[in-house]
Formats: sequence, C-alpha cells, structure tokens
Amino acid sequence: MIEAYFAQIEQVLQTVPNTQNLSLRKTLYNNRQGYIAGSIVFDGGDRLDFAEVKNTDHAGKVKYRYQYMDASQTMIFRYDNAPHHQQVATFSHHKHDGEIIRDSHEPSLADVLLEIAGYQRTSN
Repeated sequence: MIEAYFAQIEQVLQTVPNTQNLSLRKTLYNNRQGYIAGSIVFDGGDRLDFAEVKNTDHAGKVKYRYQYMDASQTMIFRYDNAPHHQQVATFSHHKHDGEIIRDSHEPSLADVLLEIAGYQRTSN
C-alpha cells in the first residue's frame, strides 16, 4: 500500500538532524501508486529537494530526483532516473556530481541523507 510507503518516508524524515525547515507534499493516485516530494533546508542553508513517483507493485521507483544544493543554490549532486544520459552503464539511473555524470543505482532517501551527512562532516 502506498500509504505505508509514505509512512516509511516520513519516518526517515523525522530522524534528519540539523534542519531549519522541512516541507512535504503527497498525492495518492490509488492505493498502490502515489507521488511524494519535499524539501529540507539544513542548518547553514544547504538544501535537499526530492521527488518520487512510486508504485508499490514494483521494487523500484517509477521516477525519482534527489537534488542537493549548497546555501547559494549551487548543485552539489543530483540522483535521478530521467532517460537523458544513455551513455551511462546504469541507464536510466545516474548521478550528476557537479558537471560529471556518473553511473548510479537507484538510491533511497535514507541513502541520500547519509551521503549528505558525510558531505556536511567533511565540509565543516
């Protein structure tokens, strides 16, 4: 059920430390499909914007985007599965690491938040 999936996302978001602001939007398409999107502004001004389209009949996400930016809104990295980088071995999954496009498997929101925590530790 999509409500259970959304509850898991909300549970992950409740554990995020050092946040100034959190917004979340959910749309239920039916009992198996939905859209969830949000934004987290961290202490210091860094920001994560994310969106997922999920069908619980399938293991992966239909669509996703996790974009992490610094306080000046310069992108640090973005994971997505938009089908626009056919050269990557993990097409359509990929990571924008600055200007570099890298192979990537589909991350979870928790994976992305762990990567951000590591980035924040090394940049402080």
